[in-house]
Amino acid sequence: MRKMGQIGICLIVLLFIPGCWNSKDIQNLAYVTALGIDFEDGKYKSYVQILNFSNIAKNETSSLSKPIPIWLGTGEGRTLAESMMTLYSTSQLRVFWGHLKSVILSEKAMKHGMMEIYDMLNRYREVRYNILMYGTDRPIHEIMIQKSILNLSPLDTVMNTPFELYAERSFILPEYGFKIIAQINEPSGLAMIPCLTIDEDDWYEDKNKRPMFRINGAYFFQNKEFRGHLTEDELKGTRWVQRELVRSPINIPASGQPAATLVLEKPHLYIKPVLEKDKARFHLQVSVDAYIDELAKDIPHKKMEQMAGEVLKDEIRMSYNKGLQRKADVFMLDEKLYRKYPQKWHQLHRLKPFILDEDSLKSIKIRVSIESSGKYKERVK
Repeated sequence: MRKMGQIGICLIVLLFIPGCWNSKDIQNLAYVTALGIDFEDGKYKSYVQILNFSNIAKNETSSLSKPIPIWLGTGEGRTLAESMMTLYSTSQLRVFWGHLKSVILSEKAMKHGMMEIYDMLNRYREVRYNILMYGTDRPIHEIMIQKSILNLSPLDTVMNTPFELYAERSFILPEYGFKIIAQINEPSGLAMIPCLTIDEDDWYEDKNKRPMFRINGAYFFQNKEFRGHLTEDELKGTRWVQRELVRSPINIPASGQPAATLVLEKPHLYIKPVLEKDKARFHLQVSVDAYIDELAKDIPHKKMEQMAGEVLKDEIRMSYNKGLQRKADVFMLDEKLYRKYPQKWHQLHRLKPFILDEDSLKSIKIRVSIESSGKYKERVK
């Protein structure tokens, strides 16, 4: 009898369990995959990219001949949250932010303030931490409606899958939003936001030009202040201090007719700060492996390593000086000083916010080790 009573109580409790009363049908949601943010005339303007996942799901009957449509919604407001709220009045479907992969910021938005933008995104529960972040000098709507190659999904572009191309050609390291904000908040932090632009000259579909995404340089924040943009060519030296670098090419010599092309990989960086009177200076050492990708002239093995070292040294010095012009510490030397000599760091920064100059980078030592010559072994001496 007691057991029957317990069963009866359980049945009564089940009547009050809500179950799936608040569930939403997935086909009745508008999935945001990318967000663009601009700032004009004292107001935020937001752009959301909406994709129909039934068009991009891969199946046996899918066809690459059909272009995949991109829906773009816009909103405007005095705050970023208000600009997004205006989207809901015309979206027709409930907007879901859980699939947001990329955020693109205009130069005006970055100059106005990064912290307000990320504060709003980070507070909303549906938005994840690992969203890719880019800056751009192009109109936001042009970026948001850019198509992929071969009529593939817009998700299969540099904007959403940059690490695939970085593994093949390592220049500008893609960055997640949470890392950028962490770097901005560091006392000696430098934040680098990749610059996403559109190349309209390099690809054709039959006789027609097809624009494609390209990452061309980066924007910099130093001490929470916007410091401007440096191109990919101006940042060539920074790739040799990226521990994530997979493979990146150089010609030797860098000027004139190349005698060989090397592909460099697995760099190891060591930065040593030294104190000299009322100034901090830095020794930078890089060791990197290489293999021969093309050999136009017979050059001794050691000579090629020496020539490659000179190329890297020149690129590092050039990128360092370009950063100084923007008051951006592109090699994060100041961060090394802060970690090793925090009291001296505070002392120097009380005198001036940006302590680096042309003499701060005291020495650059490069070691290039050629590990492989490819299939033509006999050409390396």
